[in-house]
Amino acid sequence: MKRITHLILLTAAAATAIALFLTVTACKGGSANTAKVKLIPEASYGQIQASNRDREQQLYSFIMGKMSGADGVWTNYIDTAQNKEQATGHEILSESASLLLRYQALAGNREEFAAGWDQAKRVFDRERLFSYRYSPKLAKQYPLNAAVDDLRMIRSLIEAGEAFGEKEYTAAADKYALRFAKYNIRDGKVRDFYDETYNAVTPFITLCYIDLKMLGMLPLPVKEHMAVMDNMQKIVANGYISDLFPFYMTRYNYNSKAYESDSVQTVESLLTILSLAEVDKVSEASLRFIKQEVLQGALYGAYSLAGKPLNDIQSTAIYAIAAMIGSKTGDQELYDAALHRMHAYRVEDPASSLFGSYGDAATGQAYSFDNLMALLAYRY
Repeated sequence: MKRITHLILLTAAAATAIALFLTVTACKGGSANTAKVKLIPEASYGQIQASNRDREQQLYSFIMGKMSGADGVWTNYIDTAQNKEQATGHEILSESASLLLRYQALAGNREEFAAGWDQAKRVFDRERLFSYRYSPKLAKQYPLNAAVDDLRMIRSLIEAGEAFGEKEYTAAADKYALRFAKYNIRDGKVRDFYDETYNAVTPFITLCYIDLKMLGMLPLPVKEHMAVMDNMQKIVANGYISDLFPFYMTRYNYNSKAYESDSVQTVESLLTILSLAEVDKVSEASLRFIKQEVLQGALYGAYSLAGKPLNDIQSTAIYAIAAMIGSKTGDQELYDAALHRMHAYRVEDPASSLFGSYGDAATGQAYSFDNLMALLAYRY
């Protein structure tokens, strides 16, 4: 069985029209909406179950002790020249920082969150955005963001404000949320990326970038907020493929007013389904399909639009997100089964340098996205 590589979308910008590449994310008068909606549940399967605590602690120790440097969590355990079009080696992603910050808030790690937030501001915060990528080796901060990562960073601040009772985090979340709305939302529609150099946005939105829960908490005037939510909810809903294959199209192009998807990346569709589950709008067909494949089959890395697997890849991240969906929909059987499948990718050999992590002990490859999604799943 092949193992996963990094399945998240990254980009670079060029000249007046942003050239993008992809790999494998209300109150009137602008007053804050964050105090009215709670993001941290009173209880969740991950928080109340103790059976996975040893695995969680070993993974956390690996990430913090072996897969992190002065600037944050590395994209890969093995370093590179850090000069590729996509992030590699010990480059740092805002994706990784925001996932770890969310974990610290959900785990109640007050001091660790504070240190991580100070680090994230230093490494990623720019005038108009959080840079999506930083290369320590090249001392290079990229002047564009990824909407999904900015929203997750803001969400972590709201969760920290709730978890630790510190209003400073909530106030910071409001500040960055208004900045996000100013630069990443045009005509009531969220855009994938904003380029600070050219003051330009992409003409499309990737559906897994639409965090409906977080968008619902943007401190915008009522009319503006309603327009954003209406637009983005419709884009997600109309991207549903079918009850026969209940996943979602990849992205929506605002210029052509059409969805774009040659195939379906499972991580992306699962993130979209998780977003819908968090606002109680998830399709029952999607939940049935996911549970059936977790319990009786397998969730593969990519599918055709007709639902045919395009490879035999399974991954840590796929089953971690499936577990989160189980938690958010109150299905403990799905949560437990997905974690059990996820554990198949855990390095169990105490003699391995990757012990306790999710990676390939033979090659030494371990990716931040897989490991951080697994860590977060333990607290969902």
